[in-house]
Amino acid sequence: MSVTDGFDPVGVKCVVWDLDGTLWDEIAVESATDDLPTPRPSALAAIDALAARGVLSSIASRSAPSVLDRLDAVPQVRARFLAPQVSWQDKSESLRRIAQDLGIAVDALVLVDDSPYERAEVEALLPGVRTLAPEDVPALLAAFEGRGVTAESRERVHRYRTEETRRAEGERFEGSREEFLRWCDMRLTVGAATADEVPRALELAARTHRLNSSGLTPDRLRELASSDGHELYTARMTDRFGAYGIIGAALVDRTHRTHRTDHTDRSAPVTWSVPLLALSCRVAGRGAAAAFLFRLMERARKAGAEEFRVTLRPTDANLEMRILLRQAGLRRTDDTATVTGAATAADSAVLGRTLQGDLPGSPAWLHVSDREDAEA
Repeated sequence: MSVTDGFDPVGVKCVVWDLDGTLWDEIAVESATDDLPTPRPSALAAIDALAARGVLSSIASRSAPSVLDRLDAVPQVRARFLAPQVSWQDKSESLRRIAQDLGIAVDALVLVDDSPYERAEVEALLPGVRTLAPEDVPALLAAFEGRGVTAESRERVHRYRTEETRRAEGERFEGSREEFLRWCDMRLTVGAATADEVPRALELAARTHRLNSSGLTPDRLRELASSDGHELYTARMTDRFGAYGIIGAALVDRTHRTHRTDHTDRSAPVTWSVPLLALSCRVAGRGAAAAFLFRLMERARKAGAEEFRVTLRPTDANLEMRILLRQAGLRRTDDTATVTGAATAADSAVLGRTLQGDLPGSPAWLHVSDREDAEA
C-alpha cells in the first residue's frame, strides 16, 4: 500500500522539509567549513515541481539557527523556501509557526523528514499533518499528477514571497496598523466571474477553510454556477507591492422569490441567496472579506433585492467567517429551503438580513469598486 493512499493533494498548501538527511546527506553543524552541504538534486527537483503546481515549500530543522544564516548566503537554494524554521524547538512547534507565518491551517502542511522519531512527534501532536520519509516523495509527486493547475496556482509561490515583503515592511513601518494598511493602497474590485476565472473560484471552494461559509464542493459549485438564476462573482485585489490575484468567490442564487413587503409583483427576485462565500486566507485581517461581502449586499440592493442570505455550515475552522457574518448583521432564519447545495440541511443554516436602511461600510483603508466601473 502506498503511503499516499487516501491522500488528497487538494488540501496541501505547503510541504515542509527537514535539512540533515533529507534536503542533503550530511549534518550541517558538523561541517568543517561555513559551506553548506550540497542539496540532493532530486529534492530540489521535487520542490520545483511542487512550486509549478502552486504548492509552497518551507523548512523545519532541529539544528543551530546559524544554519539558516548560512542558507541565506546561497540565494538559489534559500529562495525556494518560505517561512523557514531552524532551531532546537520541537518539530511540531516549528510547523505551527510556519502555518501561522503563512496564514494557512496546520493541516495544510506535509512534513518530509528522514527521522522516524521526528515524524512520530508530529503525528502525535499534530494528527492532521501527513508525514513522509524522503523515499516517499516520488509517491507524493505522483499524487498531484493529472490535477489541473490554474494560472493562480502557478503564481502562488511568487505571491507568497511578495507577502513576505509586505510583512517585513509592516514590521518596519512606523505607525499604526491602520496607517500601514492605508499606505499599502489596497484596491478590491468585484465583478461577475469570466470563463477563465471559474477554475480559480473552484480552487477557492476546495482549498479555503477559515473564510469559507459552507464548504460547497467544486463539483457542486460548477453545477450550480452554470444553472439558471445563478451567478458567480469574484474579487481581485492589488496593493503597492503587486497583485494578489483572485482572492474571493461567491455564488449568488437569485431563484428565490418570496413575497415583497410592498406587495408588488415586479420580476426582480426579492432575495439574493449566497450558497458559498469563500476567500483566500492570504487576505485575512485586511478587511477584504468584509469588503467583498458588503459589496455583494450593495449590488443586491441595487438589483432590487430586499433580503440577503448566506448559507453557513459551521466548522472548527471557519470561526472568522461566522464572526464576519454576524458583524454584517446576518442572523439565523427559520427558512431551510434556501440551503442550496450544502452537504445537508441538518448541518447548515441560513443567515439573513434585510437590505433596508444603512448597510455596513467597507474598511476605510480599502478602495472598493465594481469591476465594470474599474474597466470603463
